[in-house]
Amino acid sequence: MSARRLSVAILATVVAPALMFAGTISGKVSYTGTPVKQKPIDMSKEPSCAKQHATPVNTETIVTGAGNTLENVVVYISAGADDANAPSQAVTFTQKGCQYLPHVLAMHTGQELQVVNDDQTSHNIHPLAKVNREWNKSQPPGSPPIQDKFDSPEFISVKCNIHPWMHGWFVVLKTNHYSISKGDGGFSLPNLPPGKYTVTAWHEDYGTQTQDVTITGNETKAIDFSFKAKAY
Repeated sequence: MSARRLSVAILATVVAPALMFAGTISGKVSYTGTPVKQKPIDMSKEPSCAKQHATPVNTETIVTGAGNTLENVVVYISAGADDANAPSQAVTFTQKGCQYLPHVLAMHTGQELQVVNDDQTSHNIHPLAKVNREWNKSQPPGSPPIQDKFDSPEFISVKCNIHPWMHGWFVVLKTNHYSISKGDGGFSLPNLPPGKYTVTAWHEDYGTQTQDVTITGNETKAIDFSFKAKAY
């Protein structure tokens, strides 16, 4: 057997078992009670953004779906996973129609962040970091992406100093195993080797919940999170 074929054979024996015994944790995030109604945003002071929306958009602190599902919840492995290395690809935070897309952006510590301005007006991206370095950078229309990164785990509120209604979050984690719930409340954490994990669900207004889950093979473990809506 040639050296190349031998190398491929050895790699296959190492990788195949890891893939064979990789489990998944999945489920849904929901709420009980009555969430506060989100308010429509008045963008009349920025006509170039206002005309991009056929109807006024609402604030996104609490976004719900059919069947009491909850959107924009970050579900991640907070203990048990070895995720020391940040992905080589960047994550992108887009300013479009004077909104942040996505509203919640998760990333690994040390992963490159690119902030893009797709509007015809200037923005000031201002992450209100407390553990990491706080910064505030102007981004005129047509300018190249702002590039930065965060070294420590932190949940960072983000605002625009020009348009006060613009608000979002950078969720900086020391793990590659995370998922953000969409309109159906669903999340999935695949490719988990056998082991015991702590799964944390974070919502910007409702706080955090945790559950411990053990993966023993190539199984799918189902867990759900339910948050209680605050009384207003």
